[in-house]
Amino acid sequence: MAGARADHGKYPLPAARPIRGVRDAAPGGVDGLIDAAVLDGAVLPAIRDGGKLATVRGFAGPSERGITIAPVRVTAYVHNHDALDRLGRLVADGRLTLRVAETFLPERAADAQNKLAAGGTRGRLVIVF
Repeated sequence: MAGARADHGKYPLPAARPIRGVRDAAPGGVDGLIDAAVLDGAVLPAIRDGGKLATVRGFAGPSERGITIAPVRVTAYVHNHDALDRLGRLVADGRLTLRVAETFLPERAADAQNKLAAGGTRGRLVIVF
């Protein structure tokens, strides 16, 4: 499918498939989106004009249609216990769903790193202390 284009003509597949699903559910685009899949600019068509995009791997643009891009750095929250507690409560209440591919004990951290480096993992690899 190299070189294939989505209906909107800007971004290559497979990123277009989930974007079409979002647009089917919210034809005008969503107010905001967290790009945990690291699709970067490919998610912009799913966001309404003037909406917001939170990215997790440093993507900062370019943007379009007045969409604000906010790169989020995990290290910025390492000491923000209130925010981390709120996230934990959202998970516990079932309002935020996490996709965990596999858990590892600390002594298997190298296995987790190798799996991450190999690519293709859907979800997060978590080291459980």
